[in-house]
Amino acid sequence: MRQLFGTDGIRGVAGEYPLDQRTVFAIGRALGARLLRRDGAGQARVLIGRDTRESSTWIAGTLAGGLRAAGAEYVNAGVMTTPGVAYLTRARKFSAGIVISASHNPWMDNGIKLFGRDGMKLADAIEHEIEQEIFSHLDDLTGDFDCGSSPAPLPEVAGLRESYVQWLATNVDAAKLRGFRVLIDCANGASAAVAPELFRQCGVEASYLHVSPDGRNINAGCGALHPEHVAAEVRDSAGAFDCGITFDGDCDRALFSDEQGKVVDGDAVMLVAARDMKARGRLARDTVVATTMSNMGLDKALRNSGICMLRAQVGDKYVLEEMLRTGARLGGEQSGHILFMDGESTTGDGLLTALRVLEVLGRSGKKLSELVADLKVFPQVIRNIRVREKVPFGKMPSVAGAISEAERELDGNGRVVVRYSGTEKLARVMIEAESEPLMRKHAAAISDALEQAIGDRRQTSRE
Repeated sequence: MRQLFGTDGIRGVAGEYPLDQRTVFAIGRALGARLLRRDGAGQARVLIGRDTRESSTWIAGTLAGGLRAAGAEYVNAGVMTTPGVAYLTRARKFSAGIVISASHNPWMDNGIKLFGRDGMKLADAIEHEIEQEIFSHLDDLTGDFDCGSSPAPLPEVAGLRESYVQWLATNVDAAKLRGFRVLIDCANGASAAVAPELFRQCGVEASYLHVSPDGRNINAGCGALHPEHVAAEVRDSAGAFDCGITFDGDCDRALFSDEQGKVVDGDAVMLVAARDMKARGRLARDTVVATTMSNMGLDKALRNSGICMLRAQVGDKYVLEEMLRTGARLGGEQSGHILFMDGESTTGDGLLTALRVLEVLGRSGKKLSELVADLKVFPQVIRNIRVREKVPFGKMPSVAGAISEAERELDGNGRVVVRYSGTEKLARVMIEAESEPLMRKHAAAISDALEQAIGDRRQTSRE
């Protein structure tokens, strides 16, 4: 079992374990030592990128200090999207890439994501090995290590961001994008440093929301966690926009609004992309990889188009693993992580997703609402239960009983997914059913059982 890594790197409250300065230094030193053994002195080079949180600067400096102590070199890309680091790691032949970001989490959280030299997230087994090295380096750090020092900001290397923008722009037919009028929400995150230049180069007439990060306003009431805000702006614009786009803090996901002001989630994006790729002969095996959270309505709509949908566990790295296993070239999550593997991309990229959706609009001559009109979404509810600890559901009789009763009563006419978040202390309860009363009944029963057993009732939230 991994102790530090979740489904998307190491995540926590900045300044607290495992993101205290001593542990962050040990992470850098452990990674540097591992790369040095593999690549050799003078060859172990690591790219570091970060989002706009105020803690990201000192975490970058501390990680760099650990890398340097191990004998590895580092290059600072400054504020950069997660997929930007993934691309540059592979394209510039770095030994590894590090992203300092907590994605969609609030500003006081942060995280450390690792990419291999192939630009892909590390397998669970490798993360487990790295954990053991981190713990070993933590044990070696003496009391002389100054946990209270504040590392100086790292000098940034010019041209990296521009290289990433150029690569994105060459991934689409810019002629299909020119003239689109789009409202874009950058979540006061990393995309604020990249999106304006990218869409300008592609000829998109873009207006922007939340492009003034101050270190604490990332994801604050904006971005992909709140796509309804962009949707409302588009709806109230009296036809000024063809669609709306909203990114999360590190821009590895994108959600949309159609021209009528209705939210278009990741399931709908996968449907649009899958049909377009199939029509052009680019949908390998006529297969799409989604997750356990994707709606049954997506499965039905894809089948109606002759497309098979497979399900992976939640987490874009697990979607990618299933895509690589099956040869699929399109996959993603309802939350907006979309993976296009028909080119050189190696991870979910919100900016690339936005360009690809606009390209489909331009190629088809249709509005976004038309392209998703036949997606009939089954009633679905998701509840997030803040928990004190993550106890196996089978070891809590009341919870296991509530789950079994829901599965028995739905009996093929719905789905029950209960899982722990890999990035937060949350239990997520998802019920999907043809019958909305049954859906809400069982969602409440399972949620109540969890709250009674392990809930942190002061912070429980529901969606």
